[in-house]
Amino acid sequence: MLRVGLTGGIGSGKSTVSAQLASLGAVVVDADVLAREVVEPGTPALAAVVDRFGPDVLTEAGDLDRPALGRLVFGHPAALHDLEAITHPAIWSRTREVVAAARADAVVVHDMPLLVEKGMTGEYHLVVVVGASEETRLRRLVDLRGMTEEDARARIAAQCDDDARRAAADVWLDNEGGTDALRAAVLRLWSERLEPFELNVRHGIRSRLAHPTLSVPDPSWPPEADRLLARVRHAVGDTAVTLHHIGSTAVPGLVAKDVVDLQVGVRSLADADDPAFVEAMAAAGFVRLAGEWHDNGKDGTTWPKRYHGSCDPGRVAHVHVREAGSPGWRWALLFRDWLRADGDERTAYAAMKTELAGRAATTQDYARAKEPWFEEADERAHAWARRTGWQPPEVAPQ
Repeated sequence: MLRVGLTGGIGSGKSTVSAQLASLGAVVVDADVLAREVVEPGTPALAAVVDRFGPDVLTEAGDLDRPALGRLVFGHPAALHDLEAITHPAIWSRTREVVAAARADAVVVHDMPLLVEKGMTGEYHLVVVVGASEETRLRRLVDLRGMTEEDARARIAAQCDDDARRAAADVWLDNEGGTDALRAAVLRLWSERLEPFELNVRHGIRSRLAHPTLSVPDPSWPPEADRLLARVRHAVGDTAVTLHHIGSTAVPGLVAKDVVDLQVGVRSLADADDPAFVEAMAAAGFVRLAGEWHDNGKDGTTWPKRYHGSCDPGRVAHVHVREAGSPGWRWALLFRDWLRADGDERTAYAAMKTELAGRAATTQDYARAKEPWFEEADERAHAWARRTGWQPPEVAPQ
């Protein structure tokens, strides 16, 4: 099962995307629809809402008068908090029921207006955001929904801004144009990413680069790493005692293969071998690679680790699981921080990478060819650490 979070500001066109995904076969869990279900006449939640806000929030027929309730809670944080305390447990219970009923091969789309505001991005394999400018959304709310401009602006202001949404978005669907362009983008998303992603998760297939092609520095790499790390955290909880973005994509200004490397620190590799850990990572879209994995230690030994790969066809990612505080864990952080700090070394490393990538046939050949440079760079990196007093992040005692 693939879990997709779908969100967007009010008036962005999220409902168009949701309907299109449903027509393609997705199981859409609409938070707004469920929010209405749980406060239908006769439900415990509606009775609690009336107790808190009074009988004026009911229509003559006994239904919830949503505009009346909205006027009481929007712009009033305490009142909104009270309403959410009543409705959210019922909504989440119903959400779990709907998701549990979905097929094992389903693409489940959670249509959630406040997904970003609630800090839920780590709960999904992918987050899709429908975007449109504030002025475009304002015009739609006034012209198409009949809101007053004052009410529309208040609703927009009550939600997060586009900077927060872009930071959360694995996929940004621009909806400044017409619905035809938006629907075409959804079709591409479905066929090129969602369907193959679901297949990969279900069958434990990782995405990979076929050739060691270098990309220019991409400012989207760090926020992508943050989203991936949030998914790891959600999957394995405190078993991951440290989580870091490492490798070349973690060094601003450095050319790199378009692969995001992550380091998960565990107290013992036995924790990483626990079937519950392996299964949780796989369910989150990070499949365990079979075999014995290690780094070539700079002390002449091998440094063992465990290795997972992302199943997302749109984002190749490698997850290196190492014991927190071990030589391999420490060196990955030292190397990253050294290159971040030393422009000359960063330039030299980039030149070496570019030269090797031009003649390496595979990513494995490329990785092996870099080893001599790493061996020579080890002492320079440690000299920098001694000179600057660099230390890795502390690992909390057990």
